[in-house]
Amino acid sequence: MEEPSRRTRSSEDPSLMNYRLIRNIGHGAFGKVKVATHRLTGTKVAIKILNRKKMREKCMEEKVSREIKIGKLLKHPHIIRLYETIESMANVYVVMEYAERGELFDYIVENRRIREDEARKFFQQIISGLEYCHNCRVVHRDLKPENLLLDSNGNVKIIDFGLSNIMRDGCLLKTSCGSTNYAAPEVLSGKLYSGPEVDIWSCGVVLYVVLCGTLPFDDESIPNLYNKIKSGVYTLPSHLTTGSRDLIARMIVVDPLRRLTIPEIRQHPWFLENLPNYLAAALPIIEHQTEKVDEEILERTVALGFNRDHLVQSLQNGIQDDVLSHLIEFWSLFIRFP
Repeated sequence: MEEPSRRTRSSEDPSLMNYRLIRNIGHGAFGKVKVATHRLTGTKVAIKILNRKKMREKCMEEKVSREIKIGKLLKHPHIIRLYETIESMANVYVVMEYAERGELFDYIVENRRIREDEARKFFQQIISGLEYCHNCRVVHRDLKPENLLLDSNGNVKIIDFGLSNIMRDGCLLKTSCGSTNYAAPEVLSGKLYSGPEVDIWSCGVVLYVVLCGTLPFDDESIPNLYNKIKSGVYTLPSHLTTGSRDLIARMIVVDPLRRLTIPEIRQHPWFLENLPNYLAAALPIIEHQTEKVDEEILERTVALGFNRDHLVQSLQNGIQDDVLSHLIEFWSLFIRFP
């Protein structure tokens, strides 16, 4: 049993010396995604491996850089957390929060469709995370069940900001991107759009899929699928409640100016039912600097063998250095979102 372990460790990049790789959990355009544990804290993480050569060949370095920048910016309980990036000559390793229950898509397939109370919980969490993104001026542009993970407690984590972009005052977006079944008509038509409204359309489609187990727009023929989406004609199953039908019908609207906004969604009776207190209002944008260091968490971190003064200085100045960067991000989850 010892020999395979030695082979596995010897094949690991020395840059990942602080992590123990466990197994593959996915494949991306530029490499694998592995689950790993942090050797010092025992924290499980997901590590996305981005091969530099493949990124250069596909001219995707700028896109990946933007995705990482956005990932570092966003700190919300329902957005997957980016702990740190590690660079080697061959690869860029993106160390992220691990959501062990996998994709919401698989959960829907397994259950055929989701009970309304659970679907509402998922939707409330998605809207809260999306609202935070928009407040940070980030538009996702690829919301779908495959990009929504579930953690060990069954809570949603929004992932994959590879098609995201930053919204700028006075500037409209024009890139046609995302998954066709979830894309807004104006995106498919190549029209200019401001950003939030296309995410709202996608959220409406996601809510439909969660509650119904099927897509509102689907066709084997891509031209036919485009026509269905642009016409906005779809069927609402009879098993849907009045509240959910009304909410979906006001989100999946062809005219983006008539589509619900997030503040309007927040006031909808269906959304408000059993809304947790921590999601009752928009969560504030957290600055990277930490004005006050939590003493209990600080003492627990020092007990792991770290220098107290070094920790305090790094927390207050936003310094990320090797193991410390991971510890800062890990403990900050508990500081900011108890």
